Amino acid sequence: MAQRLSSGDLTILARETARTPLHNATLEIFQPGPDGFGYDDVLAHIEDRIAFVPRYRQRLRTSPGRLTNPVWIDDTSFDLTYHVRRSALPRPGTTEQLRDLVARVVSRRLDRARPLWEMYVVEGLEGGRVALFSKSHQVLVDGSRTVDIGQVLLDVDPGPRQLVREDWTPHPAPTGPGLLLGGVRDLALDPARAVDTARSTVGSVRRGAGVVGERVGAAVGLHRRRPGGDLPFTLEPSEQRRVALVRTALRDYRTVRRVHGGTVNDVVLATVAGAVRTWLMTRAESVSAGRRLRALVPMSVIDEESEPTSLGSSVIGHLIDLPIGEPSPVVRLHQVSYALRAHSETGRAVAADRIAGVAGFAPTTFHALGTRVALEDDHDVHLVLTNVPGPQFPMFAARAEMTESYPVPPLLPGFGLSIGVTSYDGSVGYGLVADREALPDVEVLAQCLRESLDELLDTARDDRARAPRGRATEGPRR
Repeated sequence: MAQRLSSGDLTILARETARTPLHNATLEIFQPGPDGFGYDDVLAHIEDRIAFVPRYRQRLRTSPGRLTNPVWIDDTSFDLTYHVRRSALPRPGTTEQLRDLVARVVSRRLDRARPLWEMYVVEGLEGGRVALFSKSHQVLVDGSRTVDIGQVLLDVDPGPRQLVREDWTPHPAPTGPGLLLGGVRDLALDPARAVDTARSTVGSVRRGAGVVGERVGAAVGLHRRRPGGDLPFTLEPSEQRRVALVRTALRDYRTVRRVHGGTVNDVVLATVAGAVRTWLMTRAESVSAGRRLRALVPMSVIDEESEPTSLGSSVIGHLIDLPIGEPSPVVRLHQVSYALRAHSETGRAVAADRIAGVAGFAPTTFHALGTRVALEDDHDVHLVLTNVPGPQFPMFAARAEMTESYPVPPLLPGFGLSIGVTSYDGSVGYGLVADREALPDVEVLAQCLRESLDELLDTARDDRARAPRGRATEGPRR
């Protein structure tokens, strides 16, 4: 039986516009193995693994007159080469060139007439490296029936493995009358679906009107400030993006944690707070005492009242006020730790090592779930920040080692900046996505992240140097 979209998915589709394409993306960089790692290798590898995510060979189908909710059906003309695309950078193949390519690709919406995902094999990076840049629509990854394809492509060792060719045959597409009759039957069994369908239809009409308004606004170069937004990135985005990537060492966060206490997550959030503070100062913006940035930070919990995902936990939104008005990096960290301590003491929080131990490369799926939570949240916030721990050992795809991983989160309606963080094999990678017109200096913010971490690290080194011999400076671990 065809699976119908949930009410949450209908809402997501209704909110998507040309200015806010709602796909989650991931950039991964690989060092080829002895047999190489080119387009054909990636294509064969995905063909072998796509059976684990059957939704990636399905597309959306609406019923006549949109009287019932859309359903997922097999794409009878599915072509893997359409979804897995080959690209290359001109010499010298720098990170800056890769970042610009990612920004252009992430700005474009996915084609709803096809399965809602794309992957780009980017060759020509310095040192012979190869990048995989993948996009999956928000309605495609729910963490229950479907995880992100990136979670099933990686292995804990280089192999080799014998590819298993699946003899996949798509189910015939249902007829229009069949879809309508099936929808009527579902509505009879679940009358609440009728309300969802009505909301979806109204949302589609509003979305169409919104697109016209967006085009008019873009033509005159307008950026609408979100009500209550008092930061440079609390605005409605344009259709184009900028992307910045920051790679840091996990050992630095652990050093700060050992000296000052708290968790690695606390140090990450304090680093972001310090970076935004410094960045605002470069813009001559106010960072007066007491000024705060309200962030929505999705977190994994064990909650009997929430439906767990196939990853073994639920994801909820946690609100935290980041103290960007506080000049002391240590005080900022202590304030963040205090604000998050209540969450940890509930007993529902999922430890970072448990998340990192989920089979496959789970950060790709957890970031998508975090975005879903943010879309459903109705609180007035300035920034959505997803931070997901990954495995602390090398992982491989088609015998090539993944050396770096960066989340590339979407810009949601009303936001001109989003930040994703993934830790993997001793590194912590930040992916910053910003509106191209409103935040031309997002690279400055990226540099401020590095400086904010260095500032915290310097305080930890100073405290260790001042500690009397024999006195422990180890803080609580997590």
